[in-house]
Amino acid sequence: MLFYDPTYILVLFGFLLASIASLGVDSAFKRYSRVKSYRHYTAGDAARKILDDNGLYDVRIERTGGNLTDHYDPSANVIRLSDSTINSDSVAAIGVAAHEAGHAVQHAVGYAPIKIRNSMVPAVNICSRISMPLFILGLILGLTNLANIGIILFSGALIFQLITLPVEFDASRRAIKILDSSAMLDEEELKGAKKVLFAAAMTYVAAVLASALQLLRLVLISNSRRRD
Repeated sequence: MLFYDPTYILVLFGFLLASIASLGVDSAFKRYSRVKSYRHYTAGDAARKILDDNGLYDVRIERTGGNLTDHYDPSANVIRLSDSTINSDSVAAIGVAAHEAGHAVQHAVGYAPIKIRNSMVPAVNICSRISMPLFILGLILGLTNLANIGIILFSGALIFQLITLPVEFDASRRAIKILDSSAMLDEEELKGAKKVLFAAAMTYVAAVLASALQLLRLVLISNSRRRD
C-alpha cells in the first residue's frame, strides 16, 4: 500500500500540472526571446536602471550559469542573471531581469510577505528534509503519531509555498509598472513581458497545487493505515 496504491494518481496529476507550467514558461520565454527591445536595453542594463532609480546602488548584478536560473540573493545583496538573460536585449530577458530587480525593491521597502518568507527559510529547509522520512518511518513502525508529525512538517513547506505566491506576483507587478513608467518597453513589448512573467508565476501556482495534492495523499494513506 505504501509504494503501490491508488493515491499515486494525485502525485501523477501534480507532476502533470508542474510539467505543463514548465513547458508554458519555456515556450513563452523562447517566443519573446526573439522579440528585441526597440530601445536595445540589455537585461543587465534594465536591472541596473531599475535598481539605481530606486536608490539601490549597492545591489550588484552578476552572471550565473544555466538557463532561466535568474534570481535575487538577499544574503549577498546581488542579482544573478543567467547566461541566456544578462546580455540579451529581448523582451523576455528584460522582463525576467526586471522581475528580479522587483525582488530587490521588495527587500528595500520591507515588503511584509517577503520578510515572512525569508524568516521561514531555515525552518522550512528542516521540514522539507525530514517530513517524508518521518512519515514513512511512522507507517513502517505503525506509529501513527510519528506519521502525523511528518504530515504536519510537510504542511509547513506547503505554507511556505503559499506565502511565496504573493511575493512572486508582486515582484512581477512592480517589474511591469517600472518598465512601463520608464518607457524601457513600448506597449506591445510590455504585453510580451507580461506573458513571460505570468507564465513564470504559473510554475509557482502549479508547485503549490502539486504539494497540496501530495499532502492530501499523505493524509489519505495515514487514515487508511489507521483504519487497518
